[in-house]
Amino acid sequence: MSKVIQFGENVPGYNIPVLNEREIRASAGIFFLATFTSLMFIMFKNNFLPIKYVITIFLTDFIIRVFINPKFSPSLIVGRLIVRNQVPEYVGAQQKKFAWVIGVALSATMFVFMVVINSYSPITGIICLICLVFLFFESAFGICLGCKFYSMFYKAKAQYCPGEVCDAKSKQDIQKTSGVQLLIVLAFIGFVFLTGFLFNQYFSKQPYDLFGIFKSAQSK
Repeated sequence: MSKVIQFGENVPGYNIPVLNEREIRASAGIFFLATFTSLMFIMFKNNFLPIKYVITIFLTDFIIRVFINPKFSPSLIVGRLIVRNQVPEYVGAQQKKFAWVIGVALSATMFVFMVVINSYSPITGIICLICLVFLFFESAFGICLGCKFYSMFYKAKAQYCPGEVCDAKSKQDIQKTSGVQLLIVLAFIGFVFLTGFLFNQYFSKQPYDLFGIFKSAQSK
């Protein structure tokens, strides 16, 4: 029973339970895509049905992770299958558990408001935005924002963070950003704004059907 109800896995060479960051990122990407798509249904179709399913699945998945075992989380299982050919990147399980408890709290609040009460408000909008930001940073950059709060509540230092960010060390040359590179980024931002100012009247025109395929399909 103890092997069923546990958090993290024991891996030789690591003195604490760990998780595979690669499958966690894959899972976050799946939930980000599902949540973002559901929001598009709300914005363009005023259809709240997909987000209710996503919230229910999200909450159930995170409850399994936190209170039973991440090994049995459906999204993490799918993530494991997706990245099965990649070398695992082990991260400390404890800070991930703290982050996922935050996920349970946020998704449970959304579940009560949108599924049980069947309502929406600025509260649900803000929580949904927070979840999207958390999921995006995890999937795109490998940055666990929830884990950042771990040290604020626990004196013990987090171990085995993604990218070894917990360990203070000097950056390698390939990680450093020069002043010239920063100027390039600023110049590119200026270029985007200038392009929008000069060519907005052309960009805003509705494109026409070059081959008339869609127009003929609509007429049928």
